[in-house]
Amino acid sequence: MAGAEPFSATGGAHGALVIHGFTGNPFSMKGVASAIADAGLSVEAPLLPGHGTAVADMLDTRWSDWSAAAEAAYVDLAARCDSVAVVGLSMGGTLTCWLGENHPEIAGLVLINPLVQSIPADQVAILQGMVESGETVTGGIGSDIAEPGATELSYPETPLAPLLSLLDAADRVGAKLANISCPVLLLSSRDDHVVPPANGDTIAAALGDRCERVWMERSFHVSTLDYDRDEIEKRATEFVSRVTGSDG
Repeated sequence: MAGAEPFSATGGAHGALVIHGFTGNPFSMKGVASAIADAGLSVEAPLLPGHGTAVADMLDTRWSDWSAAAEAAYVDLAARCDSVAVVGLSMGGTLTCWLGENHPEIAGLVLINPLVQSIPADQVAILQGMVESGETVTGGIGSDIAEPGATELSYPETPLAPLLSLLDAADRVGAKLANISCPVLLLSSRDDHVVPPANGDTIAAALGDRCERVWMERSFHVSTLDYDRDEIEKRATEFVSRVTGSDG
């Protein structure tokens, strides 16, 4: 898909890994990635397995594929940088939390409408029943954006088995949030039709004063492409620059 390509920028000795969401691609994070790169950091925004091409390519991918890709991207960037922060939207936020739980050396995390808990069990059962009946996709979740005319480059359908894999992983990540020891900037949309803001409540409660929460009052789920995008880019860049030490 044109525009879905990974983003890479070679900067100074400090870096940021930027991770997109489920059925999306780096298009939704390019503004944030570019702003951080413009501040002089080395930035990598990888394209996760199964994303950015056609939904058929995502049907056989699972959490293990996306987390392995995120881990590899982080390890590669960390080998080139003195310090690294991680930024993620939605499932990218899930992966960001997962990296923070497993890498205490990470300088800081920026979580944008992150997913860290599953949906109710009866809804999961419905999804499982759809998969067992042979269905592979359901309606798309992309472009939850308040600003008229703004759209996300994402798949028009949601692959069911990968979604179930993500929901299971989100619960496991959410159960280990207390393992995150670095500073966290949590950016939450008040009106989110994809990931309930209660996910952010869970993170804020688990992390206490390690977490700074900022509410995005005008944007929906894909806030990086919405009314609050400039504020998000500014806050994310300032936070990443501070925690990595790249601001001097």
